[in-house]
Amino acid sequence: MTARAGDLFRRAVGQLAAAGIDLRDAAQDVRHLLAECLEVSPSRIHGDAALALSPEREARFAAWLERRRAREPVQRILGNWEFWTLELDLNADTLVPRPDSETLVRAVLADCPDRARPLRLLDLGTGSGCLLLALLAELPEAKGLGIDKAPGAIAAARHNAQRLGMGNRAEFRTADWLEGIADRFDAIVSNPPYIPTAEIDDLAPEVSRFEPRLALDGGPDGLAPYRHLAPRIGDHLLPGGRVYFEVGQGQARPVADLLRDAFFVNIQTERDLGGIERLVRAEKD
Repeated sequence: MTARAGDLFRRAVGQLAAAGIDLRDAAQDVRHLLAECLEVSPSRIHGDAALALSPEREARFAAWLERRRAREPVQRILGNWEFWTLELDLNADTLVPRPDSETLVRAVLADCPDRARPLRLLDLGTGSGCLLLALLAELPEAKGLGIDKAPGAIAAARHNAQRLGMGNRAEFRTADWLEGIADRFDAIVSNPPYIPTAEIDDLAPEVSRFEPRLALDGGPDGLAPYRHLAPRIGDHLLPGGRVYFEVGQGQARPVADLLRDAFFVNIQTERDLGGIERLVRAEKD
């Protein structure tokens, strides 16, 4: 006997809502899980869908639903997620790419009117490689280097680059920030850890329990990575090169001050789609 996707959809949304997940998020998550089980686009899944699941697929969906009820993010259940039109594979050492980070991609592209330039890019704390690969997808003559302290993240980024056909333009290394880097770049991008240490355990379970702590912990006030990088990063930029930092809520001004103290100029901030100052960009004098 087969189960109707519409019936499963309605029941599952109610179960996730009862587990404390926002109703809108619950509907989106169930839609993605059902779509993966049925191997169809999530847009085909809705409350009255006539699609049917075989017993085997229904069992898989039930197992995934239990994981989501335990607050495991749907992106980790599926093992992949989309960022800037790219589908990226994830593992335990990579953050789930978020739409807020696309603010940084848009800013870099806005500063590159000639997308055919052979730019050199550096991505510090690359994780899944989402920032660097999104930029390389839009800048066909660019090459880039991604750095991460977690070997598992570097493995994921390399895999994503190869799968997306950018393995010949993207290099990835395991290192601690700028350690061992002698080159200079046209642009340096970074989404470093910026959550204050004491606040991590109070975040939503999807983050505090399932995201890699190394990619979250920004020290006592969340600014430790920026303090480390700001006075050093200019030595790795070409003249006129720019740095682009993603920042947490309320951090744009102190990060801008750190860059100003390091003699950067043309310092600007940009807001994400939620209105939060999410990006600080600055130019090497």
